[in-house]
Amino acid sequence: MKKIIALIPIVLLVLIAACSNDEVTPQERFDQYVKHWNEQEFNEMYNMSTTTSTEKYAKEDYVERFKNIYEDLNIDNLDITYDKLSEEKMETAMEKGTAQFPFTVEMETIAGPITFDYKATLIVEGEEENANWFVKWDPGFIFPAIKDGGEIGLSNIKPERGEILDRNQLPLALNDTVHNVGVVPGKLGSNPEQAKQKISDLLGMSVESINKNLDAGWVEPDLFVPLKKVPKSEEETLNQLWEVSGVTERKVTGRVYPYGESLGHLVGFTGPVTAEELEEMDSGAYSANDIIGKRGLELLYEDKLRGEAGVEITVSKENEEDTILAEKPVKNGEDVVTTIDADLQKKIYESYDGKAGTAAAIHPKTGETLALVSSPSFNSNEMGFGISQSRRDELQNNPKQPLLNRFTSTYAPGSTFKPVTAAIGLNNESIIPGEGIEINGLTWSNGEGWGNYQVRRVSESNGPVDVTNALVRSDNIYFAKKAVEMGSEKYVNGLQQFGFAKDFPFKYPIETSTISSNGNLNDEVLLADTSYGQGEIQMSALHLAMAYTPFLNKGNLLKPTILADAEKSQVWQEKLITGEQATLIQEALRNVVAAPNGTAKGAHIDDLAISGKTGTAELKKSGEESGPENGWFVGYPTNKQDILISMMIENTEKQGGSAFTVGKVTELLKAVK
Repeated sequence: MKKIIALIPIVLLVLIAACSNDEVTPQERFDQYVKHWNEQEFNEMYNMSTTTSTEKYAKEDYVERFKNIYEDLNIDNLDITYDKLSEEKMETAMEKGTAQFPFTVEMETIAGPITFDYKATLIVEGEEENANWFVKWDPGFIFPAIKDGGEIGLSNIKPERGEILDRNQLPLALNDTVHNVGVVPGKLGSNPEQAKQKISDLLGMSVESINKNLDAGWVEPDLFVPLKKVPKSEEETLNQLWEVSGVTERKVTGRVYPYGESLGHLVGFTGPVTAEELEEMDSGAYSANDIIGKRGLELLYEDKLRGEAGVEITVSKENEEDTILAEKPVKNGEDVVTTIDADLQKKIYESYDGKAGTAAAIHPKTGETLALVSSPSFNSNEMGFGISQSRRDELQNNPKQPLLNRFTSTYAPGSTFKPVTAAIGLNNESIIPGEGIEINGLTWSNGEGWGNYQVRRVSESNGPVDVTNALVRSDNIYFAKKAVEMGSEKYVNGLQQFGFAKDFPFKYPIETSTISSNGNLNDEVLLADTSYGQGEIQMSALHLAMAYTPFLNKGNLLKPTILADAEKSQVWQEKLITGEQATLIQEALRNVVAAPNGTAKGAHIDDLAISGKTGTAELKKSGEESGPENGWFVGYPTNKQDILISMMIENTEKQGGSAFTVGKVTELLKAVK
C-alpha cells in the first residue's frame, strides 16, 4: 500500500502539466477540416474559414457553389490526403501563428477521375482563450484552375447510334440525313389556313398540331418552326411540300429504315425516351432528350446500339483556351450485323400483297435466320419520325391488325406438322418404314368414347398405307391412328424433344410452342387431332421451319440464330431420328411435290426441284361445319438445301387453301435459286 500512495503525487504532476499544454494545434484543426471535406459538410468547412475568406465569400455562395459543383459533376469517392507536420515545423507554426499543409485531392466524376495538388494555409485568429486556427480558403480548393476565376462547364457528347445491317452489309437501320420540315409563319401566303391544310395532308399531322407548334411563345413571323422529320426517300412528298408557301427545311441526322414496312416488325423503330421509361432505368443512363429503341431489334439490342455519351469538364476564362479537368471519350454504338437477307425479306413481304400471314426463312444447314415476316405491317420511318394519332388509330382499328407481330405468335400448323409426327413415331418405333395399315373410307372413329367425332382424310388409299404414302397424300387418319397407338406419354415426350413446351432458343423473343391448353394429351380425340397439326397444338412459323432441320441434318434439330457472328449449325436437340429415317422423310417430302398423288403438285416445276409439305389449319369453332382456314407450306430446294421457307397465309379458304401458299413459296424459291 505504501508504494501505491507514493506514486499519486507523480501522476498528479503529469496531469497538471498536460492541462497546461492543451492549446489546439494547426494539425488538429486541419484534421478536422479535412474530415468535414471528405464528408462534404460544407457548412462546417465554411465555419472554419478565416475572416478574410468569409468577408470575400458569403456563406450561401460558398456552400451552394461547393454543393452544386459536386452534385452536377457527380463527385464521388472524395479523398483528401496530406502529410503531417514534423515536431520542428509544428513548433515554428505555433510560434508564428501560421502553418501550411500541401494536400492532394482525389475524386471520381461523371467524366472520370480528377486529381490535383494544392496548399492550405492556416492562421490563428482571435484573442487568448478564443484564439483558434482557421483555413484561408479560395476557389482553388474546388479546382486550382478556378482560383482566380473562371466558369466550370460540363459538356455531353452524344454517341452515334450503331447501325443494323443484313448479312450482306445492307442497312436495315442507319443514321442518315433527313429533312426537318417546318414553316416560316410570316411566309404562309395570303391563305395560311389553306397552306396549313395542305401541309397537314402531306405530313400526316393534324392542323391542330401544326397550330400548336406555331402558337409556341418563342415563335416570331420570320423564325423557322419545325414540324416533322421526313426521310429523303419520301421524294414525292417532299417535292409537293416545297410547293407550299412558307414551307422550308433544316437538314439533320435521323434514324432511317430503307426497307420500310417489309422489316417494320423485325427492326422496329426508335423514339424519344419517355418519363415512364426514365423512371424504370438506372439513374444517369438516359436523359430526357435521348433516343431509345422502342420495338424490334432496335429495342432488343439497345444496349449495344446506343453507345455511351462522352463527357468533358472544363474551365472557361475570357480570352483563354478552355482547360480540360476531366474527359470521358464518347463511345459510339456498335453495329448489329444480322443473318437476315433484306432483299429476300422484302420479296416475301411483297408476295403477301397486303394479305395477312407470317413467314420464316432459314438456312436449314446452319440455322441462320434469313427472313422473319409479318404481314401486314407498319412503316418504321412513319413510327420513328412521329405518327399522328389519327394514323395510329387507323392502324389499330385495321381488321388485318398491322401492329400485330405474327412471326412471334403461334398458330396451328395443320398438315405441315405431319413430318414431325412421323419422326416421333419412327424414333419410338411405333412407325416402321414400309409397314402399312389398312384404312377404309374417308373417315375414322376409335369407338364409343369418341361420340360422333370422326377424323376425315382428303383421299382414299389403294391398299395399306405406310408412313411415306401417308406423308405424300397427307393422310389424317394414318397419323391419328399412329398417335393413338403410341399413346399420350410417348407422343408428348417426342413433342418435347422437338422443343414444345420449352423456351425457344432464339435472341428475338418468340412465343413458346404449346402442346395443348394444359400441356398434356390425355384426351384421345385431342391426341389424334394433334398428330396432324390440329387440336390445340400451336407453334411459330420459325419453330416450324426449325422442326424440319432434323430431316436435313441426320436427325439433329438446330438452333436458330440471328446474329452474323453467332456460331453456325448449333444443335438444339441431338439425334431425334437416325440418318436413314431422315432420308426416308426427305424422299417423302420430295414426292409430296413430285408424285402424281402429292398434295403440293403446284410446286412441281421444270427448272427447280422442290421438296415440302402442305398444310391447312381449320379455325372453325365447336359446332361449326366450316370456318376460316390458314394455308401453310414448308418448302426448300431439294438439291441445294440452302433455304427453307415456312409460310402461312390467313383466310385462304376461298383461294384454294394451301395450294395458294404453295404457289407463293414456289415463286420465291425460283426467284432466289
